[in-house]
Amino acid sequence: MLPDFLRPLVLSGPSGVGKSTLLRRLLDEFPDRFGFSVSHTTRAARPGEEDGKQYHFVPRETFLQLKENGAFIETAEFSGNFYGTSFQTVRQVHDRGQRCILDIEAQGVRQIKATSLNPIYCFISPPSLKILRERLQGRGTESEASVQKRLATALKEIEYAKQPGIHDLVIVNDDLERAYRLFKRIALGEAANGDQLPPLDDDV
Repeated sequence: MLPDFLRPLVLSGPSGVGKSTLLRRLLDEFPDRFGFSVSHTTRAARPGEEDGKQYHFVPRETFLQLKENGAFIETAEFSGNFYGTSFQTVRQVHDRGQRCILDIEAQGVRQIKATSLNPIYCFISPPSLKILRERLQGRGTESEASVQKRLATALKEIEYAKQPGIHDLVIVNDDLERAYRLFKRIALGEAANGDQLPPLDDDV
């Protein structure tokens, strides 16, 4: 069995919880030790995004053909767009001698557990749904309907995360610096313990 540092690290958590911020800081600090698994998606690129960097942007027909050919470890559909992690992108990172980090939705976690990938699973949790709502609204890019949809999805993801044995480690992003210190230790294979999931029964 691979040492923890060499096993892929699956990062999951609700939209708006800060996964991308934590991941970006880690890759900036340790560009040679970690590699990000660049997912495929059928959604359009946002301003500032580059093909092959944030995502591999592909037409829907191309994505479905890749899926049919068994190219993906996991796939998910969100807001009418497909997302998928390919075996090839994970292999490319590993072949460079780097630890591969995958940013995955909850439904993708379920699929990965049915494969032989054998990663470490790390869940990023908001301190409360109220704070998550404020973060989503603060983006200024979400309609109220979109915020409600993302909160409903977040609640399902958190309920799934509470099941025994789903995740190896949990980080509550209540303070970015503290969360990053813990995330860095986990990514480097130094941390054996994470946080406990907080009660999330807020009226949102």
